[in-house]
Amino acid sequence: MKRINLALQGGGAHGAFTWGVLDRLLEEDEIEIAGISGASAGALNGAAVKAGLLKGGNAGARENLDWVWAQIGAIDDMRLPEWLNAWLPRPELVSRAVEYSLPYAVGDSLGRAVSPYSWGPFYSNPLARIVARFDFTRVCAAEGPAFFVGATNVRDGKVRIFQGDRITPEAIMASACLPTLFQAVELEDPETGVTEAFWDGGYTGNPALFPLFEPDLPDDIVIVNINPLRREALPVTPPEIQNRINEISFNSSLLRELRAIDFVQRLLEDGSLQPGTMRHLRIHMIADDALMNALSVATKLVPVPTVIAQLKEAGRRAAGAFLDQSRDDLCVRQTADLRAMFG
Repeated sequence: MKRINLALQGGGAHGAFTWGVLDRLLEEDEIEIAGISGASAGALNGAAVKAGLLKGGNAGARENLDWVWAQIGAIDDMRLPEWLNAWLPRPELVSRAVEYSLPYAVGDSLGRAVSPYSWGPFYSNPLARIVARFDFTRVCAAEGPAFFVGATNVRDGKVRIFQGDRITPEAIMASACLPTLFQAVELEDPETGVTEAFWDGGYTGNPALFPLFEPDLPDDIVIVNINPLRREALPVTPPEIQNRINEISFNSSLLRELRAIDFVQRLLEDGSLQPGTMRHLRIHMIADDALMNALSVATKLVPVPTVIAQLKEAGRRAAGAFLDQSRDDLCVRQTADLRAMFG
């Protein structure tokens, strides 16, 4: 049995890619998910997996993920016939079409000019109806994978980790709270016990890796990347510039943690640190940067059902390719090249 931790990034409706990755990993009986850290869409995916595993094993987790994304896509069946896939426009074309559509342009401009607090009694968080239906007796259970949800404390700008009984519907909504779209979610701070306002966890941990450093968790962390670390094309339009600013912001905390892991690895390998003084973690990554580079921010914010279904299939392909190439490396050696990443 190969025990791994999962670190699940947030990225709005592009989190359907993570759905596909998880769906493929859960087909592997020899892989055990020991810990999950998630932010934003990663928190939604993680909660679905945790509750589903306790309800019905791997099959239950896959069924729970299907339900969550059917709710996000607002349709009953997210499965696409193979023949239909061949006729659908590529997701990047749909993404650009949405980005340049008049309704999206109007909504985007309105979102930048009008505070979510302006809606008064008409405001509602669209995630509330979904997370309220999660089985939190299982999401918060001591059994199954350790589960961690990251959110950003608005007042001090620091990450907060919710776990166990502190994972509530409000905690998951806080983890996915983009401040230009949603009102800050107020709930009890897990560190101070004081009621605080929280925004998206991606600002301070996308996702946070340090909760997965607990001694009872395995050394292997599989990161599912949604936000591309590198873009070759220079962003020139206002939406492209804003999207890249957000990607850099949401990746910065992850890169800091990866740099620290790489630094510890170097010290252990050259003998500057004695074995056992620090954990020698092994990092793996599953991503499709080519696809994510081709998509725009529009389909992060507008959950187009066909794009969600195509992202799921892309995630399954990426996870399958990772397993074909690196299955034997899990719990043995690191596959992510942190040395090349940090020079």
